[in-house]
Amino acid sequence: MKLASALLSPVLLLSSIPALSISAQNAPSMAQAPGQSIRLHVDETDAPRKLIHAEMDIPAQPGPLTLLYPKWIPGEHTPTGPIDNLAGLLISADGKSIPWQRDSVNMFAFHLAVPQGVTSLHVKCDFLATSAAAGFSAGASTTANLAMLSWNEVLFYPEGSNAADLEVAASVTLPAGWHYGTALTRAGGSDNQPQFAPVSMEQLIDSPLLAGRYFREILLAPELSPKHFLDLAADGPEELQLRPQAQAAFDKLVRETGALYQSRHYGSYHFLVTLSDEVAHFGLEHHQSSDDRVPSDTFLSGDEALLQADLLPHEFTHSWNGKYRRPAGLATGNYQDPMRGDLLWVYEGLTQYLGDVLAARSGIETAAQYRDALAYSAASLDARPGRTWRDLQDTATAAQILYDTSSQWDNWRRSVDYYPEGELLWLEIDTLIRKQTNDRKSLNDFCARFHGLGGNTPPRVVPYTFDDIVANLNAVTPYDWAAFLAERLTSLSAHAPLGGIEAAGYKLVYSDQTGPYIDALSNVGGGVSAWWSLGFKASADGHIADVLWNSPAFQSGLGPTMQIIAINGRQFSPAVLNAAITDAKSTSTPMELIVVNTGYYKVLHLDYHGGLRYPHLERVPSTPGRLDTILLPLTGDGDKPAHRK
Repeated sequence: MKLASALLSPVLLLSSIPALSISAQNAPSMAQAPGQSIRLHVDETDAPRKLIHAEMDIPAQPGPLTLLYPKWIPGEHTPTGPIDNLAGLLISADGKSIPWQRDSVNMFAFHLAVPQGVTSLHVKCDFLATSAAAGFSAGASTTANLAMLSWNEVLFYPEGSNAADLEVAASVTLPAGWHYGTALTRAGGSDNQPQFAPVSMEQLIDSPLLAGRYFREILLAPELSPKHFLDLAADGPEELQLRPQAQAAFDKLVRETGALYQSRHYGSYHFLVTLSDEVAHFGLEHHQSSDDRVPSDTFLSGDEALLQADLLPHEFTHSWNGKYRRPAGLATGNYQDPMRGDLLWVYEGLTQYLGDVLAARSGIETAAQYRDALAYSAASLDARPGRTWRDLQDTATAAQILYDTSSQWDNWRRSVDYYPEGELLWLEIDTLIRKQTNDRKSLNDFCARFHGLGGNTPPRVVPYTFDDIVANLNAVTPYDWAAFLAERLTSLSAHAPLGGIEAAGYKLVYSDQTGPYIDALSNVGGGVSAWWSLGFKASADGHIADVLWNSPAFQSGLGPTMQIIAINGRQFSPAVLNAAITDAKSTSTPMELIVVNTGYYKVLHLDYHGGLRYPHLERVPSTPGRLDTILLPLTGDGDKPAHRK
């Protein structure tokens, strides 16, 4: 997925987790008899009104039965099954209603008694697609002209079942004139009412369906097999345009992943891209597809394209790192057992690193843009005082309570930092491998070994533990990787781990000039960042988004949600703010701010004289330029190897 304390030693804690297969679960499996598929039909004709209707037939036997609604959705790392938007639940058999009762503790469980002689239950329900434009798969997902269907929103299954063992035959009715994209295989029906080949419940939930009136499918890297598709749905036909250089970059992405991972673990792959300003914006990984929701002008705007550059490479990488190779604590398989996020610094952190690198290797962004975005991320982590009390490991362990946190005072609490700090960690690992082997090997070799295990395969899950990561790193080059990782995971250093950047031939510096990434953030969001100078971020009208703990802004009394009305007697604007910061360099007089806080005005004095400060990566002469080498494509023309280190 892409968004954006005192612990046991990670070595001791994580190495104790046994390897699992996706079918080896604690709960007993309820095997289905031949032909006993769950049959599910979803009616999306009311999707423009934010209503999804569903009916399913579930094989059953007489006696007590508990039906479950999916709670822990793979890739979301939290118990976010959207049961609050479930409505109209009716259960019947042979035309007669069967009463049900919700469990008083587990809100996702429904108890009932199956009458004698009944072999199948008929379940009807509605899903209210009314969520706000936030959250994950159930976040706002429909508009007048498009809808993203996540099957877990409308599915029930018998308690004691494993998702890999339950077969589901699904079909869908679409609004007239709509088209769709999905990794599922059509086995009948019509364009408007497709029927899909039966698959396991695990694979169905892992294969969302994107549909829309304005829809376009593009075959990527057509010379390669399996096939890859870019499926676009938008609110208007003009938003389906794709610049030739953008398509060429996505073609290159497909080729680059093959060269990096030395394998494919899917029958075909679909990038399901929603181009809309009316839905939630995020990315969610699936084994044979990805749910990528971006602003409507992403492929038309240079700024938006830069800010979203790593999304598709990130979610695509998850097909190998997260879906195929999955932490044992996340490989539960039944949507009810709690997931353990201890290894999310691998699941998401390594994916963050590889996704960004692939974006540069593929030409989705330039090497200079990559470095500028990395500088922004590294400098943000370096100005994150919460790292002095919460270590990287705890951000992963506590993931399920951190995704929905506020951005206010986030630098003191910390959030899902295993994404950006994990990226710095894996950059350091990459450069360390290169240094240890005199640049003969790299993280590319780890990826080919770890993610290419078994070569090309159908979709399946191969779980791993902390010890597996250490063993595979040692197979690439011997080193005390366990101790190295333990130190990085439990560090309470006030500063971010910048060793990888420095070993790659660069250093983090600051100047009074912005770079392309900060410019894009400002142009798209309209705000202003004085984070590395005064210590706050604000909207264009002066509303404070966050204040850096112990910064000059913090010391002045400024806080989130306050609004700056004036600076040094002048009405606030980003330009006036920047001028005041610059002017303060030549005086010892504090800046004077007039702020309003929930209707009350006061004057604050901000004592800062260091000028504008924005982060950049600067090349260090006479050091190996490993970062430049890391960003070189692995393929040349077509799928021919060009560079492997």
